[in-house]
Amino acid sequence: MEHQFEPTLLWAIALLPLLGFIGNGITAFIAPGRKVIPTLLGPGVVGLAFVIAGLNFLGLRGAELHEPIVQSYWQWMPVGSLSIDAAFQLDQLSLLMALVVTGVGFLIHVFSVGYMHDDAGYARYFSYLNLFVFFMVVLVLGASYPVMFVGWEGVGLCSYLLIGFWFRDREKADAGKKAFIVNRIGDFGFLVAMLLLFSNLGALDFATVFAAAPAAFPYGGAVVTALTLFLFLGATGKSAQIPLYIWLPDAMAGPTPVSALIHAATMVTAGVYMVARSSVLFALAPVSMIVVAGVGAFTALFAATIGLIQYDIKKVLAYSTVSQLGYMLIGVGTGAYAAGIFHLMTHAFFKALLFLGSGAVIHAMHHAYHATHSHEDAQDMRNMGGLRHYLPKTWIFMWIATLAIAGVWPFAGFFSKDEIIWQAAARAVGPFANWFRVYWLLALAAAMLTAFYMTRLMIMTFHGTNRTGEQERRHLHEAPAVMWVPLAVLAGLSVVGGWLNVPQAIKELPVLGWIPSTEWVHEWLHPQLVAADEIIATHVGEATHQAPLGGGEAFWALLSFALATAVILASAAWLRRRRVLPARDSAEPRGFASVLYHKWYVDEIYDLIVVRPVLAVSRFCWRIIDQGLIDGVVNGAGFSARAFGWVGAQLQTGQLNTYAFAAVLGVLLLLGFVIF
Repeated sequence: MEHQFEPTLLWAIALLPLLGFIGNGITAFIAPGRKVIPTLLGPGVVGLAFVIAGLNFLGLRGAELHEPIVQSYWQWMPVGSLSIDAAFQLDQLSLLMALVVTGVGFLIHVFSVGYMHDDAGYARYFSYLNLFVFFMVVLVLGASYPVMFVGWEGVGLCSYLLIGFWFRDREKADAGKKAFIVNRIGDFGFLVAMLLLFSNLGALDFATVFAAAPAAFPYGGAVVTALTLFLFLGATGKSAQIPLYIWLPDAMAGPTPVSALIHAATMVTAGVYMVARSSVLFALAPVSMIVVAGVGAFTALFAATIGLIQYDIKKVLAYSTVSQLGYMLIGVGTGAYAAGIFHLMTHAFFKALLFLGSGAVIHAMHHAYHATHSHEDAQDMRNMGGLRHYLPKTWIFMWIATLAIAGVWPFAGFFSKDEIIWQAAARAVGPFANWFRVYWLLALAAAMLTAFYMTRLMIMTFHGTNRTGEQERRHLHEAPAVMWVPLAVLAGLSVVGGWLNVPQAIKELPVLGWIPSTEWVHEWLHPQLVAADEIIATHVGEATHQAPLGGGEAFWALLSFALATAVILASAAWLRRRRVLPARDSAEPRGFASVLYHKWYVDEIYDLIVVRPVLAVSRFCWRIIDQGLIDGVVNGAGFSARAFGWVGAQLQTGQLNTYAFAAVLGVLLLLGFVIF
């Protein structure tokens, strides 16, 4: 029997991490060496927030909730006809996101206890980490675009603080600044979109905007297309898509758990969530949807090509994240909003596992090199090899995540990523059908590349002969329980997470007919996405059940699984025969491999056409306009005053006869002027 639902301590989901930030921040100032408070408070507040989100989830499961519940706490911006409340909105979408953020965030906090235990900034680290979760919760629970924007800017601030956590290292500090500055470009688009919304609808809260938009904006109109493209500009910054993806690989400069938090559960998912939250607006703008899906498809393939030849274990995973975010945007861009959010959820599991697993590897490598006073790069996979003998748990867990991201059955990625690929094909209807077919092919190609570069990562890191050095390998060891237990939990989620949404078509396969069809994620999110689905169905038509080359969803799921498995097996066999030299003995890649190794020289191109011209203009303004013109005028006035003062000072001799002589001389000059 369904019942009306009342949220349980909704405000506490955000307040608890904020209290953790304050408590750990005070500890960092007063007693930076004390680690008991951050160890308990840092993970504890996020764990409690997850429990509260879980209680709301359990309450909502059996309830009747067709409209979002908005809880307003105070009037925030009463300006003329605009009135924005500090309000949270609880619905199926925001609650699912809150569970992912706090649940995966809690595991990352626990892992950090072991990873960062010896760091001098331990309390400061947990303070920033708690603040990150607070702002992300505000972002996903906000009931209006301005409240979402507070969280949006907050996670940008926290990315700067955490990526540049070791700020005494110039390279790491610059990486933090790069992330902050690049995201400001996207944030400009978000601001413009809000201005367009207010000027056309007179409101910015979700309930009013989404109710009024279908009547106020004609389908495919210029205004709704413009504002959704500006919204998507913001998404390309936060979710690291072409052309604003360049900050995310450099985000590896921060501690590895920070990379896991940014890449898996918080900042990079914000753009995908914002597009899904704005599904009604994007459904009214077909051109914008084509752009979203297209940018996602090209980014997925482009980033995958770069991951093929990187040697830094975290850089491989960084470009993997960029690629997987592209898949999510293919989903929401083709109108398969539930599929995009489903992959966001499963990706949070296996990508957090991959990053934390790489953290366990780096932790062991740093310990080994530190013990022997070696200066080798502990993140370079060429310096690893054979680590399965020293880190057996981490090896197993990371293989689970690798199979999940590659789309191998029965792991989570098989269900979520393959559904997005299928939806790109199934929704190839209407005037933009050919575009969707292209995106489908690009997504298939990226999936094969993903299987290869992830297999390469595992073979170079855990298989073959060990390349750490004879003395160093004696100090290699498995991570402590506080680090590997979160890995075990994420490994379990990477296995079973995909089974939350098993499509009916899978039952068509002879060997999988026994699998129950759940499609829970689609059913759960349906109340929040039904309005957008109806708009798309009305103007475009229903999705087909055939791929461009023939065959249904079950056939292509089986084929994708077979291709991914074949790529993994063939890649493993080929890579294990190749000889890998330590980084100090390796030559830089040549030919086209060099282009991929240097990431298509995108950073160098941006440096040439953006950074250097901006610096040149800035120096011109500084030297010519600021120092030359402005300072010249101001300083010239000062120098003139001093000159007149000096002349006057020369007349002050202190002798009365000199003053009398000057007075008489002045009178004679005046008389002469009058007479002549």
